[in-house]
Amino acid sequence: MENLSPATALGRALWALLLATLGSTSGQPFGGESVCTARALAKYSITFTGKWSQTAFPKQYPLFRPPAQWSSLLGAAHSSDYSMWRKNQYVSNGLRDFAERGEAWTLMREIEAAGEKLQSVHGVFAAPAVPSGTGQTSTELEVHSRHSLVSFVVRIIPSPDWFVGIDSLDLCEGGRWKEQVALDLHPYDAGTDSGFTFSSPNFATIPQDTVTEITSSSPSHPANSFYYPRLKSLPPIARVTLVRLRQGSRAFVPPTLGLASRDNEIVDSLSGPETPLDCEVSLWSSWGLCTGPCGKLGAKTRTRYVRVQPANDGTPCPELKEEAECVPDNCV
Repeated sequence: MENLSPATALGRALWALLLATLGSTSGQPFGGESVCTARALAKYSITFTGKWSQTAFPKQYPLFRPPAQWSSLLGAAHSSDYSMWRKNQYVSNGLRDFAERGEAWTLMREIEAAGEKLQSVHGVFAAPAVPSGTGQTSTELEVHSRHSLVSFVVRIIPSPDWFVGIDSLDLCEGGRWKEQVALDLHPYDAGTDSGFTFSSPNFATIPQDTVTEITSSSPSHPANSFYYPRLKSLPPIARVTLVRLRQGSRAFVPPTLGLASRDNEIVDSLSGPETPLDCEVSLWSSWGLCTGPCGKLGAKTRTRYVRVQPANDGTPCPELKEEAECVPDNCV
């Protein structure tokens, strides 16, 4: 018999309870909402590919404690009555916990409540974490004609409250299921933590802000880890691909919360753009004392230091020391 840790056993039990609850309501219509007219059920494989490399995102790229990586993927197949997250809206307590700390329990309970009260969630799915910025993880999901929308989130680690995901992607198109969908993903700020950098300490945003997309110029602050003013837009930090599975494909298996799995892998050979990173230097220091012999011009110096080393053919650093002539105050 398989020996399970208490955490794994609890995770499986909670998933089983959640799926059983959702399964009892998934076939019931809700109100007068229009539904997809495709075949009642469809199964998809979903593959998440991280593209968070040091060449594409060289600024403050996390190498240690912890290095760049992705959390487990958590998603749901649902109707339009449910929203996991939405741009320009406030996140729920569950998504706040997930975006800030990777804790999924509150978010799972919120999904369960939506399935019970609104009959809006058909099923949940999860994929293992990716222990690197570049890598892949995958799982399978099932959608229903009344619940043809798919949403998911993956936390960016480390970060204050940043994540990637999709919101209410409709896999039904008229009277048929889409065969394949591929989307580039960009980072979002959950609006609950005010940190600017990957390693910022916890500093709650009060009052809470809405979900905003992080761009190469927003937040417009040099300390921002994604601030690349030379770029019109950030390169994709991740990509998701959904492929419809035909009859006879491997059966849909409810996921567990275990982070280790054969379905995730590190991909070191993923090619991506090389984002130029310009050198950044500090302000000049104050001028030093003017030194020199009496009756002659002396010299004074000031210095500055490198704040960000250039990368990928970015603008090189300027001189860090400057001298100027002066008249000595205390000559020798």
